[in-house]
Amino acid sequence: MTESTEKLKSKTKSQPNIGVFLCKCGKNIGGTVDIDKLAKELENHPNVKLVQVNDYTCSDPGQVEIETAIEEQGIEKIVVAACSPRLHGPTWKTLLRRKEINPSLVEVANIREQCSWVHLSDKEEATKKAKELIDMAIAKAELLEAVDDIVVSVNKKVLIIGGGVAGIQAALDLADDYEVILVEKSPTIGGNMALIDKTFPTMDCSICILGPKMADVGNHENITLITNAEVTKISGYIGNFEVTITKQPRYVDEELCTACNDCVDICTVNVIDEYSGNLGWRKAIYIPYPQAVPTSYIIDEKNCTGLSPLACGKCISECEKEAICYEDTEQTFDYDVGAILIAVGFEKFDASKISEYGWGVYPNVITTFEFERLINAAGPTDGELVRPSDLKRPKRIAFINCVGSRDKRFNPYCSNFCCMETIKDSLLIKEHWPDVEVVIFYIDIRAFGKGFEELYTRAREENVLFIRGRPGQIKENHETKNLIIFAEDISTETMLSQEFDMVVLSIGAEGSSKPIPFPIAKDEKGFYIEAHPKLRPVDTPTDGVFIAGGAESPKDIRESVTQASASAGRIMKLISKDEFHVEPLYAFVDLDKCTSCGTCLERCPYGAISIDRENKAPARINPILCKGCGTCAADCPVDAITMTNFTDAMIYRQIDIALRENASKKVIIFACNWCSYAGADLAGTSRVQYPTNTRIIRTMCSGRVDIDYIKHCFVKDAGAVMLTGCHPQDCHYISGNDFALKRENKIRTWMKRNNIDDKRFMIEWMSAAEGKKFADVVSQISEIALTQSKDN
Repeated sequence: MTESTEKLKSKTKSQPNIGVFLCKCGKNIGGTVDIDKLAKELENHPNVKLVQVNDYTCSDPGQVEIETAIEEQGIEKIVVAACSPRLHGPTWKTLLRRKEINPSLVEVANIREQCSWVHLSDKEEATKKAKELIDMAIAKAELLEAVDDIVVSVNKKVLIIGGGVAGIQAALDLADDYEVILVEKSPTIGGNMALIDKTFPTMDCSICILGPKMADVGNHENITLITNAEVTKISGYIGNFEVTITKQPRYVDEELCTACNDCVDICTVNVIDEYSGNLGWRKAIYIPYPQAVPTSYIIDEKNCTGLSPLACGKCISECEKEAICYEDTEQTFDYDVGAILIAVGFEKFDASKISEYGWGVYPNVITTFEFERLINAAGPTDGELVRPSDLKRPKRIAFINCVGSRDKRFNPYCSNFCCMETIKDSLLIKEHWPDVEVVIFYIDIRAFGKGFEELYTRAREENVLFIRGRPGQIKENHETKNLIIFAEDISTETMLSQEFDMVVLSIGAEGSSKPIPFPIAKDEKGFYIEAHPKLRPVDTPTDGVFIAGGAESPKDIRESVTQASASAGRIMKLISKDEFHVEPLYAFVDLDKCTSCGTCLERCPYGAISIDRENKAPARINPILCKGCGTCAADCPVDAITMTNFTDAMIYRQIDIALRENASKKVIIFACNWCSYAGADLAGTSRVQYPTNTRIIRTMCSGRVDIDYIKHCFVKDAGAVMLTGCHPQDCHYISGNDFALKRENKIRTWMKRNNIDDKRFMIEWMSAAEGKKFADVVSQISEIALTQSKDN
């Protein structure tokens, strides 16, 4: 029994039975916020039955104290004043389940990340703010209703989209116990890894590692492999997805083909070989590379002269197995699956976008992926290092890092693997052709992984020259086809121009340009967004859909395999059970109010809403398909839609509590759960300080913020209002922030009509990683609120 247990205070009121549990979190909260003072004040709250102080509420002893209090005091709803609901919200729901209380009946007041940690130097005001945050939570808790989980059955099959190393690893992890359908758009599985020469940092043969796994996939009895195909339709929900797969004609029977190569010998059509980095040639009938799976040839229908009209046909007569079929047609397959894994990989940056480097114009400027094929024993030169213009061995080679990455013109992010790829390639040159001089132009060397720094050191020991600076231009000597690089050496602060026989551009990664046919959120660069970067890094916001590998962000082979196995584990946890409990966070319709106008139908990106307009029947929402963004509720013209436990009444009550004192000095901030609220949390964990006159109201999405909420804040004399959310195209609910932004004109028109200064309302987009930005923007608008309060 701790000292805090003795501070248990009980009230005789029977309704409502709300218990408030205050956490000191050691000095994390208790060092700034006077928790004991708050406890005494809350004892007199008319709607609170019990107040309890814990040193560490989330700890096992802390949870036991809450459970004991619930049993002894008959608590039916709880308010926990502690850290962020994004961190320990699930903890309190699990606790309530253990006590057989509906997990919807908990509200969290975030008095650590968004109070004590951001107001370290003003303990008195921090304590006042904490009291208001708790009062806001209590006001919402009074209206909480028990909402039962939605229970769905779970199909045991899994669909994996993408047959690169991530898709292969996940398929093999799952297939010993479950049936897997693996779909790959190319004629073979293997992805980018199958086309590179060696892997870093171990310098292993890439295909030697991957080839056996590819063969295992092709031979596994529980894996249905469908190549040269794409998923063209997905419908349903977690545990019960219906998918349609469209397979393009191969014109060669995969079961009959023995890969004897006789058809290739007789084919007269030569085509540039994309599997050799466009540096070699193949025939119109071909196999991508010897280790391809399935081990079957395919006919390039765009270049074959024997398909339509029949003008050749030599390969048919040459094939003893009669495996070639010109009449092959498109096929469709339908499957029911319980879970989906997106492992579509990344797309390589188009180096031609940087015209000053001359890729696609100067033949001796190539990319790292083209270089990998060039020196590969199965590549266009049988592994010989030659330059494309004259097939002579280069004496001096330059690598340029961060091509397309860490560049605000294209992609501001680091592509993760490029530094180590150039270091690996430089060592391969030094190993096989030690007389070749290698220079690497770089911004920073990011050797962060196991064994990476050692590889970097080894490259320096092998006399690879590193020059810090991003080249500004490459020019070609038209006579020699040599290349002159113009750059600044930042280390010596000198401008230089150097001549090389060949230049290799270390290109970065971009997200897939073609989305899967299902509403899954992607960021502006095409990468799929995870449910939570730390706690659910392989889940998407859509239950039952998972991500792995380059589909989620740029990553190397090791990280892709790790994430693939993590995804497989998450999927097994789901499909190992016969049923799944869906969190009851969804919109619902007041059938008496609904006018069947169809506005909600246009707002929902998930297809969760249906309306029979012909018969003017009210809108109906499938709670399993609904993801709970609330955009439909905010834009319903007759307020016929609301959200479970994010109702209009709850939000209005939070606003009223926040503005009951000194309203004109206050800033009300509406923050979306996934990005801006998380950004506010990061400001706290980073201890970035900002003024105490801010009150954050959490919604699942900025799309939930009704225009009337903004109006209500100003009617209540709020000093300023800020609407925050994910960056454009980063919305976890796909289009929620787009619709939030479209309300701005109406809001500002109303403000103008009511003589409210335009500066007092702000819309700001920020990510979960932008804690400093959150604090800076909040400081700006706080000053606006305080200034206008003085003026009035």
